[in-house]
Amino acid sequence: MSNLVSFPQMGISLEMDRVAFSIFGMDIMWYGVLIGLGIIVAVTYGSYAMKKTDLTQDDFLNMLLIALPSAIVGARAYYVIFNWSEYSGDIMSVFAVRNGGLAIYGGIIAAALSIIIYCRVKKINPGIPFDLLAVGLPMAQAIGRWGNFVNAEAFGGPTTLPWGMVIGNSDTMVHPTFLYESLWNVLSVVFVLLVKKHKKFEGELFCVYMIWYGIGRFWIEGLRADSLYAGSMRVSQLVSVFMVIIGLSVIFYKRIYKKNYE
Repeated sequence: MSNLVSFPQMGISLEMDRVAFSIFGMDIMWYGVLIGLGIIVAVTYGSYAMKKTDLTQDDFLNMLLIALPSAIVGARAYYVIFNWSEYSGDIMSVFAVRNGGLAIYGGIIAAALSIIIYCRVKKINPGIPFDLLAVGLPMAQAIGRWGNFVNAEAFGGPTTLPWGMVIGNSDTMVHPTFLYESLWNVLSVVFVLLVKKHKKFEGELFCVYMIWYGIGRFWIEGLRADSLYAGSMRVSQLVSVFMVIIGLSVIFYKRIYKKNYE
């Protein structure tokens, strides 16, 4: 289970084993290891930053226990729904998550809904945990995207740029879009932390994240060669547009409309 990935103009060639290690005969994939590492980093940040909010430790842990499995189920469901032709002939393959096939937008939507429901039941301002997510989530995404690199997936179309990469024995260089998104998420963390000093309402940081990530993902998705489609439209680009609109609308309402008209 190895993939050959090279960067010809940089003189780099890597043959990567998708298996990180084995336990009792079960192969543990780098894809899962890197996603798990990303989650650990995000949770570590959240547990530290949570102490400066009104959240209790019990509420923080409860939301984690609800949001994490919801995110995994949502990410898988989103990918399968918009890539049904790959799974329709073998229903059991739907559950083979270790082989890849998680869509971040599905995970974000499912996790967000689970947190909103929990907050409504517990009468907690959902903006508080969402602002923690605004930093922790792109941390996890930046790390998790390297799982796509090991799997030799989530790459773009042809390019002649110096950092173009080649998959396997192909003679065509393609955009390393996994890298673009990883770097975009690193910048997201930096940008959101800078904005944090000027935050005016709970949830504003998550709005900033939605705008930042939505813009970057729209651009990066346009370069990808393996996008999920709804008809002739790239699904992730549509969701990206909605994210930007929602983020801008909430900030406008909270910062401008309420200030001037209430």
